[in-house]
Amino acid sequence: MPFWYSHSKLAWFLLPFSFLFWLISQFRRVLFRLGLKSSYRAPKPVVIVGNLSVGGNGKTPVVVWLVEEIKKRGLRVGVISRGYGSHAKTYPLLVTAETNPHEGGDEPVLIAQRTGVPVVISANRRQAIELLLKHSNCDIIISDDGLQHYQLQRDIEIVVMDAERGLGNGFVLPAGPLRELPSRLKTVDFVITNGGKNQYSDAVMTLVPHYAINLKTKEKRPLSEFQFGSAIAGIGHPPRFFTMLEKLGINLVQTQAFQDHQDFGASQLEKFPQNQPLFMTEKDAVKCREFAKENWWYVPVDAELVEAEKQGENLLHFWKKIEALVERYKNA
Repeated sequence: MPFWYSHSKLAWFLLPFSFLFWLISQFRRVLFRLGLKSSYRAPKPVVIVGNLSVGGNGKTPVVVWLVEEIKKRGLRVGVISRGYGSHAKTYPLLVTAETNPHEGGDEPVLIAQRTGVPVVISANRRQAIELLLKHSNCDIIISDDGLQHYQLQRDIEIVVMDAERGLGNGFVLPAGPLRELPSRLKTVDFVITNGGKNQYSDAVMTLVPHYAINLKTKEKRPLSEFQFGSAIAGIGHPPRFFTMLEKLGINLVQTQAFQDHQDFGASQLEKFPQNQPLFMTEKDAVKCREFAKENWWYVPVDAELVEAEKQGENLLHFWKKIEALVERYKNA
């Protein structure tokens, strides 16, 4: 919502509803904190990767990065997710690289394809973890989203934030984009800002594209070989994808932004020229493979993190905390 990023009259009009939203969410959180509502402690350490604001912040690339880094350290890892946009017949559902995205959700299928680790989806995080541990003896569990899901106890909280949009106007829903107030950032363990540094950054993430992959033939081609084309994006913040392509020197003659988690059909993409490349994100591609054309290409990105230089050695301290956490659970 554009007004989420300004103090417009509409935002001020909705502010009483935001106060009500905040009041209810705070009341629920206090109930969990006091033990008046039950929460679940998993038998393995849980790391939450979540957002304070709605919309695309780059959370999925962080999950993929985190999984790969944990694997490099010789640890076994599994992922749970709510599976937003999925339509499985039963939950919890074990998602693999071959799972239909309509059933498993686009982001869980993408994570399974990129990492090869077990992924389980369910709105009930406890059931998701129990099924995950039946299929894999994980050392650590990554929860894709769930920062506000206080029914699940967690050991580490990571917040991913879009550096350009930040926290918007600072209001909670519906007057602003926030699920919780900015003060919540003081209680999380690590803040990753996507695309730049701000006052909250512990680390800065850059999403780096290296090549395009043809949906039909699987051919990989350097992005430098493309001069023009069209592009679509069904992600939280489509302009980021279009801008990335343009900065690579690709002249986009036509673009179209779709809603996040868009369920694509072949008819929606027929209007794009067949004699030029059509670029899309990896998340969109998992839903378009069955009816892909030979001129359709997706652009995978890799998350690269650097220190924000706010306190120094943030990443080193983060990994020491992860390793100590796993050891503590093993010795428990």
